[in-house]
Amino acid sequence: MSLPTLTTRRLVLRPFILEDAATVQRLAGAYEIAATTLNIPHPYEDGMAEAWIVSHGPAWEAQSDLTLAVTLGTEAQDLQPVIGAVGLGLSLRHRRAELGYWLGLPYWNQGYTTEAAGALVNFGFETLALNRIEAGHYPGNPASGRVMQKLGMQQEGILRQHTRRFGKFEDRVVHGLLASDRLRAVDADTRRQ
Repeated sequence: MSLPTLTTRRLVLRPFILEDAATVQRLAGAYEIAATTLNIPHPYEDGMAEAWIVSHGPAWEAQSDLTLAVTLGTEAQDLQPVIGAVGLGLSLRHRRAELGYWLGLPYWNQGYTTEAAGALVNFGFETLALNRIEAGHYPGNPASGRVMQKLGMQQEGILRQHTRRFGKFEDRVVHGLLASDRLRAVDADTRRQ
């Protein structure tokens, strides 16, 4: 099964290609990006972007991860430049996934993260038949928590000193969304109309 392409009002979420590597290295290489994410290294060295991009196809085939490039525009065939990434770490046996995302600094505070993550959440529930999608953020990154809330996720707790990042232990604020939560929200919206 090939990696999907998803289109939103302002974005195309498409598979990464090797030509995206320089842009990924430049955008993800910013300390501000690495500091707000769990897995992006800093410094972001030569060759890391290429190795990461090459891993996407096999991870999707193994049904362990789905990672897509976030690009501006509405035409998938245009292959617009990458502005970030969005992904699901899959546990299909349990019908759940962990949502992750990052966007380059010039694209912050424009609603792109919520739009891209929302499209992937919809894909997860509607196409992959997931029951649960979860996500987490560092307390020092409340903007990421707001994205999760806009997606309808509920804060479920704080894992104290859950990860070690840049030499210090960090708490992780965990949010979750169930398929049944979405159905209740749709039912409530229908009743209001």
